[in-house]
Amino acid sequence: MWRGRGGGSSAMSFSDGEVERYARHLVLREVGGPGQQKLKAARVLVVGAGGLGAPAALYLAAAGVGTIGLVDPDIVSLSNLQRQVLYATGDVGRPKVEAASEHLRTLNPNTSVETHPVWLDASNAQAVVSGYDLVLDGTDDFATRFAVSDACVVQGKALVSGALGRWTGQVGVFHGQPCYRCLVPDIPPDAETCALVGVVGALAGVIGSMMALEAVKLITGAGEPLSGRLLIYDGLAGETRTVRIGRDPQCPSCGA
Repeated sequence: MWRGRGGGSSAMSFSDGEVERYARHLVLREVGGPGQQKLKAARVLVVGAGGLGAPAALYLAAAGVGTIGLVDPDIVSLSNLQRQVLYATGDVGRPKVEAASEHLRTLNPNTSVETHPVWLDASNAQAVVSGYDLVLDGTDDFATRFAVSDACVVQGKALVSGALGRWTGQVGVFHGQPCYRCLVPDIPPDAETCALVGVVGALAGVIGSMMALEAVKLITGAGEPLSGRLLIYDGLAGETRTVRIGRDPQCPSCGA
């Protein structure tokens, strides 16, 4: 068994298989043994096991996150498979959280998966969010996004938020102020969904992977997370830009 740098009785030990599995992290200066121990101890909630949640969950499990919570009440449909690479054709008709849990445990049996086959709203979001250290939201429903953001503000949890449509995606990190409602105060009257406007499948992988990357940075303390910033990726042009999100003093969620 390997305890990593700084060992001691409080350090999580790794089996020989885990040492080999996470070898590329363990030699990475910004992660190393202490960072990998933080990943193993982390509890991360992924809200929406769809286009963004699917690739994000895959990379979180591969990275060695100890516990992943999955929130999604939907079943796998054939149209999902164009971008939701966590699932296979044989999963069509199965509950997403059930199929996702099975595939994630196959990828990394060291990761525990907790399933929540429900919609999150103002009545239950806090109860679910409170059990995790960090939240990733990849849903395309603004009511859910607001409920998750509000719960994160109340519970003091960091939120990694991603969105996409057509050829463009974005990812940002919110922790305290500004919050997601500072960026989107109200449900846009012309809100679009991927079902209505379409989305190129590989874009979901790009943005979902970026969400997982931000989560790894937050957990391990590596680098500078996108806190209070929004990274926007234009897949057609092959360009990215990052904008700072202003705090709204009148925000009903974090303004007080």
